[in-house]
Amino acid sequence: MGTKPMLNDEHEITDTMVVRHQKIPVVIKFLPQAKLRFFPENPRIYSIVRADGKEPTQEEILKRLLDLEHVKELVQDIKRNGGLIESLLVRDNTFEVLEGNSRLAAYRFLAKADPITWSMVKCTVLPTTVDEPLIFAILGQHHIKGKKDWAPYEQAGFVYRRFKTHKVDLDTLAREIGLSQKKIKHLVDTYQFMLDHNENDVNRWSYYDEYLKSSKIRKAREKFSQLDDLVVKKINSEEIERAVQIRDELPLICTGPAKNLKRFAEGKESFADAYEAAQEAGGDNNHLKRLARFRHWLVKPEAEKAFNRATGQTRLRIGYELDKLFARIQALRKVLQQSEK
Repeated sequence: MGTKPMLNDEHEITDTMVVRHQKIPVVIKFLPQAKLRFFPENPRIYSIVRADGKEPTQEEILKRLLDLEHVKELVQDIKRNGGLIESLLVRDNTFEVLEGNSRLAAYRFLAKADPITWSMVKCTVLPTTVDEPLIFAILGQHHIKGKKDWAPYEQAGFVYRRFKTHKVDLDTLAREIGLSQKKIKHLVDTYQFMLDHNENDVNRWSYYDEYLKSSKIRKAREKFSQLDDLVVKKINSEEIERAVQIRDELPLICTGPAKNLKRFAEGKESFADAYEAAQEAGGDNNHLKRLARFRHWLVKPEAEKAFNRATGQTRLRIGYELDKLFARIQALRKVLQQSEK
C-alpha cells in the first residue's frame, strides 16, 4: 500500500491492497475494539482453541490467547508504543479480525484497566466481497511468505485447508506461498496423518514431521501396516518422550535385524528394548560418525593454517592438546587390537 496522510481517530483513508494480481480497495480507519470479533478460522486460533473439535466462543478465544507468552509481550510493546504499529486486518460488516487476533487480545487486556485510552484501534478494512480463498491467500502472504511467525503446525493447517477445502493445486500453492511442492505435500500429508489418528496436540507436530520424513521409517511402514497406530500410541503414552527419538532412534530400529523390527511392530517389545537390540546388533554408529567428523575437520587445510598461525600461549596449548590426543589414540588403538585377538 502507498504512502498516505496521517490518520487519527476521526479520519479514514482509502488505499488498495494487491493480492494474487487482484486490486482490493481497503479503508484504513480507527474502530472500537469492543466491536471487533476474533476470527476462529485464523490458523493460530484454529490450532489452539479447536483441540476438542468444537467452535470456540469469543470469550474462550480471548482467554486462550491471553495465556500465550507472545501475547503477554505484545501487551507491553503496545503499551510502550502507545498503540499499534501495524493495523488489524478486518472484514467489513462482520468485523472479524482476519489478521491481528493476538494484537486484539492485547488491546482487550489493556482496555480492562484503561477503557478510554484503548477503546479505538487502527484497522485496515476489507470489503465484504472478499471471499475466503482470497482471505487465506492474504494470510499466506503474511505468515508463510512474509514474516513467518506461525508455528509449523499452524502453517500446515493453513496449507492443508488451502489444498483440501479451497482446492488450490500444489503448483499454485507453491507459487503463492514460496514453498516447494514437495514441502507442501509433506505438510498436507503430516497434517492429514494427525487428523486420521485424532492427534490434536500442537506440540507433537515435530514427532509426526520426523516420522513421515524418514525414508527408513517409510519402508518399515510399508511392511508393517500396524506401525502407524503403534507409534502414535507410544507417543501419546510418552514411551517415546521426544521427537528426536523418532528422528534418531526409530530409523535404527527400522533398519536393524528383521526379527527385532517385527517384534517391535507387533507390540511385543518396548521402544527402549527395540532400540537397545538394534544398537547391540551394530546399527548404532554414532560414535564412529563423531570420530569421522572430527578427523574430517582436523585434516582440512584451514585447520592446519589456523594452527600454524597461532602464537604464544595458544600455540603451546595446541601442542599440548595434540600430544594428549596422540597418546589417547595410541591407547584406543591397542584396545581395538586386543579385542580383535
